[in-house]
Amino acid sequence: MIKLYENGVYLLNGTEIVEDTGNVQVPSTKEEAAKNTIAYGILEAHNTSSDMEHLQIKFDKLTSHDITFVGIIQTARASGLEKFPVPYVLTNCHNSLCAVGGTINEDDHMFGLTCAKKYGGVYVPPHQAVIHQFAREMLAGGGKMILGSDSHTRYGALGTMAMGEGGPELVKQLLNKTYDIKMPGVIGIYLDGEPMKGVGPQDVALAIIGATFGNGYVNNKVMEFVGPGVSRLSADFRIGIDVMTTETTCLSSIWRTDEKIQEFYDIHGRSGEYKELNPGAVTYYDGMVYVNLSEIKPMIAMPFHPSNVYTIDELNANLEDILHDVEKKALVSLDGAVDYSLQDKIVDGKFYVEQGIIAGCAGGGFENICAAADIIKGRNIGHDEFTFSVYPASTPIYMELVKNGAVADLMAAGTIVKTAFCGPCFGAGDTPANNAFSIRHSTRNFPNREGSKLQNGQIASVALMDARSIAATAANKGFLTPATAMDVEYTGQKYHFDQSIYANRVFDSKGVADPSVEIKFGPNIKDWPAMSALPQNLVLKVVSEIHDPVTTTDELIPSGETSSYRSNPLGLAEFALSRKDPAYVGRAKEVQAAQKAIEAGTCPLDALEELKPVMAKIQETFPEVGEGNIGVGSTIFAVKPGDGSAREQAASCQKVLGGWANIANEYATKRYRSNLINWGMLPFLTDEDHEHLSFKNGDYIFVPDIRKAVEEKANTVKAYVVGDCLNEVSFRLGELTDAEREIILKGCLINYYRG
Repeated sequence: MIKLYENGVYLLNGTEIVEDTGNVQVPSTKEEAAKNTIAYGILEAHNTSSDMEHLQIKFDKLTSHDITFVGIIQTARASGLEKFPVPYVLTNCHNSLCAVGGTINEDDHMFGLTCAKKYGGVYVPPHQAVIHQFAREMLAGGGKMILGSDSHTRYGALGTMAMGEGGPELVKQLLNKTYDIKMPGVIGIYLDGEPMKGVGPQDVALAIIGATFGNGYVNNKVMEFVGPGVSRLSADFRIGIDVMTTETTCLSSIWRTDEKIQEFYDIHGRSGEYKELNPGAVTYYDGMVYVNLSEIKPMIAMPFHPSNVYTIDELNANLEDILHDVEKKALVSLDGAVDYSLQDKIVDGKFYVEQGIIAGCAGGGFENICAAADIIKGRNIGHDEFTFSVYPASTPIYMELVKNGAVADLMAAGTIVKTAFCGPCFGAGDTPANNAFSIRHSTRNFPNREGSKLQNGQIASVALMDARSIAATAANKGFLTPATAMDVEYTGQKYHFDQSIYANRVFDSKGVADPSVEIKFGPNIKDWPAMSALPQNLVLKVVSEIHDPVTTTDELIPSGETSSYRSNPLGLAEFALSRKDPAYVGRAKEVQAAQKAIEAGTCPLDALEELKPVMAKIQETFPEVGEGNIGVGSTIFAVKPGDGSAREQAASCQKVLGGWANIANEYATKRYRSNLINWGMLPFLTDEDHEHLSFKNGDYIFVPDIRKAVEEKANTVKAYVVGDCLNEVSFRLGELTDAEREIILKGCLINYYRG
């Protein structure tokens, strides 16, 4: 089904794979062949430096949604923003419910509308489209690059290299700066064969994620989709695979394009944006994932990660064994906070689920919903616990589904058809009942993401599946069923895009700014608090210690109910680690009191009594350390933090609570590490085994001359765990650009641009 090559490979004429075993004969050097990837050509066209090993990228377009754009624009305004220099689209698909919370969501929307007018942007009102569908329909272009403040910013199937990053990277683009990265590796994804009837894009995506996530095969690399199988997939099918590449932890994606992608642009009235893209006659990839589409079966990603994959047939045939295995894995994710069992889901030897959802940028596409309607037509979901909801990804898709009868077929079966909204994906909609099991064609199934609150005893499970198998399960009234088991004639309805829907409702400045517009601020839209520059010496207290194999951004700052606070940095920070380590905020604030005393010109020892013996021990060896040359703050340890969302708040919440650093064995994604740096936090790495650390939660760590180390581009930093004596440890900073070092020295990106 899927094969990972151990070495790099040459691709000849787009079809022949030749593994680089060291003695192959091909009509090109490796260096020249590596320049023939589609990715290289696009990156070269957008690189503003003369060095293709160290890229400085300027993007063609930017996009954000309503739990990221307020913070981004506030940061850019504080740094001197006068006008959006490139098209910047502000969609409203996360806080669409306009709920009462920390910030009334509609206040954020009015902030976005007035900013689009003032700075020359595009504003997409709530319920019109989810961020990525609007980008596909209205922004993507062959050979273009788009940067978005959402991790699933992936438009590679349309010939657009797109990347999801934390807000500060968009701020840099808004201030005419660049996105600075080393030239990434490029991994070929060779598609062969053709999917069997009933298999959908989520099935293919989950199979790829299962094969590549755990071993990091494509981590921080570009996935380039090639091979004859590409042409056997519709545009919608390719898009459905592509959006899920984020869950492999890759950097970006790009596909070869053909007449089916040209037709997509034609349908959307943007024929001029199509560009044929293909690898060269001899192309070198740093690795290759071979995928035989014909062998892919309906898949399910069991709790609590998209990589925890099985075929549905395999699960149904081995229910007790696989459910026990999932329960054991869950013990790590849930820390034993609740009793977790799935055995009650076995009913008469079959697996029963309580909820099915097709939604968002992954599931809400036209073809997915049409296929679901074909499957459930003439059947019904029953009148027991099982519920079924469908969210078309945009109003134009919804309108076409109304016109062609798919919505009527779904609703007649008991399905609730809702508006474009990302809630079921990030935890703000269709929260399952306690102990319920939800199957979703969405992007993630992390613990806590769907609304569970372990500290309150609330736990629910989410599994990822394709829309077709979700509809098959709905047709069987909640009993897990692969779509391949259904005798269905798929109608294959043609899509017609109605341009007037957006023309009548979306505000588009056409790039013209109006400085006279006054920005509307709700009472709870707050500026970032002042942040200090990096001091000469640091005293850090470890205030949280996380030993999970991977820590997601949802665990660092929960989604769902916290989204109402995204425009209030201090209000949001109260939720930091709340579902993973509820005592974290209190501990961090205690330490922060000492730093606030330093900034106020008073004695930090009076603000934090426990600091007195720590400083006394430090000054025995470093008598010069003290007033005027020291900072005090908190740090956390996590084995591998940052998997998942691009949300910058996973880092900024720690910063506004006085965090100066993270300590990790490894960072799960580039974007989380970048968020730490952009908020002035030290991205420390330790080689110590996480089960035998030389420090623990509650310990103080002294880092002498840290400012000098950053200034002098040191990679290894000497530090000391403060106890009865000073026990030496070392941390690595990893590779930092000159700009990143300067941001850390200044204390955050805002300070960096203020000068």
